[in-house]
Amino acid sequence: MLALRFSPPLALTRPTNIVSRNMLVYRRSALVIISGFFEPLFYLFSMGFGVGSLIGNVPLGNGSSVSYAVFVAPALLASAAMNGAIYETSNNFFYKLKYAKLYDAIISTPMSLTDVARGEVMWALLRGSLYAIGFIVVIVMLGFAGLGLLTSPLGLLAFPAATIVGFAFAGAGLAATTFVRKWRDFDYLQLALMPMFLFSGTFYPIDAFPPALQAFIQVTPLYRGVHMIRALTTGTPDATLVIDAVYLLAMGTIGLAITSRRLGKLLQT
Repeated sequence: MLALRFSPPLALTRPTNIVSRNMLVYRRSALVIISGFFEPLFYLFSMGFGVGSLIGNVPLGNGSSVSYAVFVAPALLASAAMNGAIYETSNNFFYKLKYAKLYDAIISTPMSLTDVARGEVMWALLRGSLYAIGFIVVIVMLGFAGLGLLTSPLGLLAFPAATIVGFAFAGAGLAATTFVRKWRDFDYLQLALMPMFLFSGTFYPIDAFPPALQAFIQVTPLYRGVHMIRALTTGTPDATLVIDAVYLLAMGTIGLAITSRRLGKLLQT
């Protein structure tokens, strides 16, 4: 009898070569990969449980309310996915592009620029997913300790939702980095990320802001991610979850397309 073998399409196998290469590079420095996971975890304990003990319940806008820790946890999960993706697609990607000249060598192989972009997004998504998994494990363990932060069975969808957040910021991060000329330009990236982290409904409802500012915040990507994950973990989904998912998927896809085109220009010069 003839043995049937499944061969993955080249469109999938070629980008995974980038992932394999990055895994080999980081195999002896795993601490570098997992270090970014601790920042949102420290925020959870200091803000969610520390400051939260002084705040009490927070309204969700639909007539219900939850403890401050339950309110903050999904926002920090979205931030963890964002951070993991941004770490890989900013400084690390810039070094490989401008200094290591890694992609100049790669495109001399059968791999295309699209394969490079997809591979780096997959790697960034893997790192962001590791942060999200670690954060969810902590949340579940706290649940066993009687400090449950998942108040709905829909919270099981928090991980795929965090993956969508990671994909959006991975694609956007790669695209933004292709426009970076020197290291100091990353200050502008932080100038965008830090206010987004602080004011995207992370630590308090955006109802505290004037209506015009609320409208602006609602079109920022982290807010869409926070809104989506919070609705799932608190069991308050609505039709806008579709908007959240489509927005973030479109953001990642557009970023991926821009990266492929920009790499073509940069590597030809």
